[in-house]
Amino acid sequence: MSYTGEVVVDGPAQTRELPALIISKVAVGPYNNNCYLLRCRRTDDQLLIDAADEPEVLTALIGSNGLATVVTTHRHGDHWQALPAVVVATGAKTVAHPLDAPELPVDTDVLVDHGATVAVGDVTLEVIHLRGHTPGSIALLYDDPEGTPHLFTADSLFPGGVGKTTPDTFPQLFADVNERIFERLPDETWFYPGHGNDSTLGAERPHLAEWRSRGW
Repeated sequence: MSYTGEVVVDGPAQTRELPALIISKVAVGPYNNNCYLLRCRRTDDQLLIDAADEPEVLTALIGSNGLATVVTTHRHGDHWQALPAVVVATGAKTVAHPLDAPELPVDTDVLVDHGATVAVGDVTLEVIHLRGHTPGSIALLYDDPEGTPHLFTADSLFPGGVGKTTPDTFPQLFADVNERIFERLPDETWFYPGHGNDSTLGAERPHLAEWRSRGW
C-alpha cells in the first residue's frame, strides 16, 4: 500500500520507506491521536513519537526490535496515556521539553530544548520548540539528505492552521510556526500532525495571512 498518511483508529498502520528511515503511522484512542514509529534502516533502532493511547497497539507496532526512545511532544493528556505502559514494556528512555516534562506521568530521562538533537540509530532529528499550544510543545525535523524534509508537528501545525491556542498564546505560536518552519523549510517539506491527515508546507503556505487575520 502506498503511503497517504490517512489512518483511522482500529485500522492498519501506514508505512513510508525512506532511504535511511522507515516511518509508520497509526491512529489510537478516542481523540484519534497519531503515533509515529521511526526505525533506522541500518541499526533497526526505533523511536516512538507520542505514546498516546492503546499500549497494546503500540507494542504490537514496535514488535521484536524493541524501542530505544519515546518522545512526548507536549503535556496534553491525550498524547501520553500509553506512556507508562510502553516504558515499562520496552525500557525506552523518555524525551520531552523541560517546560512540559513535569506534567507527564513518568520521569523524563532527557530534556530537550530548541535546536537539540535526538538520535534514532544513525538518523538525527532536530528539536524545534513551538511555543503556544503548550509552553513546551516541540516538533521533530528529519532533514533527509537524500530527499525532502520530514517534520513531525504534533498539535502545533495541522492542515488548515496552527494548533488550538488562546487569544494570548496564538501570536506566539503563529510567530514560531512562521519563523521556525515556513521561513526556513521548503514547500516540499512533508509534515505529520498529532491528529488527522498529513500535508506539505507548500499546500499550507498560501493560507498564512488568512490564519494570522482570523487569529486561530
